[in-house]
Amino acid sequence: MRSIFTRNRLIGLGFALFLAVIDQIVKWYVVGPLDLRSVGNIELLPFFDLTYTENRGISLGMLQAHTMEMRWLLVGVTALIALVVLVWMMREKLLGDILGLAMILGGAIGNIRDRHLFGYVIDYADLHVQAFGETFRPFLVFNIADAAITIGVVIILARSFFVREKDDITDEQTVPAEN
Repeated sequence: MRSIFTRNRLIGLGFALFLAVIDQIVKWYVVGPLDLRSVGNIELLPFFDLTYTENRGISLGMLQAHTMEMRWLLVGVTALIALVVLVWMMREKLLGDILGLAMILGGAIGNIRDRHLFGYVIDYADLHVQAFGETFRPFLVFNIADAAITIGVVIILARSFFVREKDDITDEQTVPAEN
């Protein structure tokens, strides 16, 4: 019996774990030693601040969990999605696909842990642009897990649109024509 734990899949699992751990370490640092919860905002660069935010919803702050039932429903739904991503990752063979899914999985684990422990996800990265006296924020305040999920989704979409089409063309060209 062949093992499902091929080299690429083990790399993917390790990468997902690495991202989840890094996400949690940075969140600990932001809330602990930096005490961003009390400070509120630390200006680092003209276009980047650390701003403490408690995200009680999912992506873009939708589906706010104001009750204990809603909190656990969000934990359950996001855990189910993470399980689907894990199964999908374990079925893939190509490292590029596995790494994209690993980013989604690692980010999901980091955010699920926050929601489980605190009832909300800790966000802190505030990217903004100052123009014409106004501040433009292309994203809501986010964290490493959110960035990993977003980048992972972009990788999966890009690979599905561009890489797979080349594979299909190659497969069609190598199939002998019928007479």
